[in-house]
Amino acid sequence: MDVATLALVHQLYGAQSHFIDNGDAAAWADTFTPDGEFRSPSYPAPVTGTADLRKFAEDFARQDGITRHVITNVHVVPADGADGMDGVGAVGAVGAVGAVTVHAYLQIVRTLPGGPPELLRLTTLTDELVRYAGTWRIRRRTVRRDDQPHNPQQKEHR
Repeated sequence: MDVATLALVHQLYGAQSHFIDNGDAAAWADTFTPDGEFRSPSYPAPVTGTADLRKFAEDFARQDGITRHVITNVHVVPADGADGMDGVGAVGAVGAVGAVTVHAYLQIVRTLPGGPPELLRLTTLTDELVRYAGTWRIRRRTVRRDDQPHNPQQKEHR
């Protein structure tokens, strides 16, 4: 894995957390591909496509208090069958990877007015990222909550 790819992926995660925490729903939705998918057991159904992802982030922003998404332990590996092509059909830089899988931990912390911060959820993320329009975007995010039974059908990095 080249250093430039690792740096860009880390920047994506930092930006994405700031976008949703600051209520920038459009920017958050744009960190996914146009057909991107968000799957989490905290919500009743997967959220798919830019319009639905934006609405999801807008609804999230209406919650009480200040919420922070803290992503750590980011582990980036080439996706199976990565071919160095970006999502719009142009060959990436020499040695560049066109798709990666990211495993990370996500803590969601909320602070209500006048109250202490509280950990709402501790989860793991498994994301499929692809090159799209010259940048890294999330094609599929699968969230696993630590307080819920593990789904054996869900791939998890060990």
